[in-house]
Amino acid sequence: MIYKRVLLKISGESLASTSPDAEHPFGINEDMLTKIVTDIKSVHDKGVQIAIVVGGGNFFRGAGKHLPTLDRATADYVGMLATVMNATALKSVLDHHGLDARHMSAIPVSAVAEPYIRARAMQHLNKGRVLIFSGGTGNPFFTTDTAAVLRASEIECDLLLKATKVDGIYCSDPKKNKNAKFYKNISYSKVLQERLQVMDSTGISLARENKLPIAVFSIYEHDNFAKVLNNTTKFTFINEE
Repeated sequence: MIYKRVLLKISGESLASTSPDAEHPFGINEDMLTKIVTDIKSVHDKGVQIAIVVGGGNFFRGAGKHLPTLDRATADYVGMLATVMNATALKSVLDHHGLDARHMSAIPVSAVAEPYIRARAMQHLNKGRVLIFSGGTGNPFFTTDTAAVLRASEIECDLLLKATKVDGIYCSDPKKNKNAKFYKNISYSKVLQERLQVMDSTGISLARENKLPIAVFSIYEHDNFAKVLNNTTKFTFINEE
């Protein structure tokens, strides 16, 4: 594999169901969690250093109509705690499968995670440990997508992999439009100009500024993490023009 160090962004929702068509999945599905860990181990066994940023949407989706009195900042902090739960579970299963995993959080949760310190994170990766980041950026008003780009840039990753429900980026929702155009390669600018909702604009802009390439792929296909790195599956590659 040509990549030495990569960061995998996993949504909380992807941990909740083995099907991309599940509506409003909640909690953690053991089969899906095991599948994701098996895919991670397949890549790690090939010598690739792996960091992971996990979302929390399987437990909390933020303030909305069902919680009209909950302000945005408070909702974001609740979401950060949801990512800590997912990261704690993910670390346990990684350990169970023989991988040496470390969990670092951007918010203080010393009972289950180390504080995020860049130098220590680099040491973990250089020692072959799988590194899980939780707590987003540690600040409200930023998504876990932005956190993934930030951490990948900080620890000098060669590639960020965004695991999604679909096999890449389309001009519109392929489930609603069978003729939606698929992008094999696309620039950061085009993603922003066409408002393609694969990642928030802050994250895309930060990736462009730091020249961090992004691969968008389906998490549901078997061993797709390794297939993307080997360029043997369908995915979208975002980079400079």
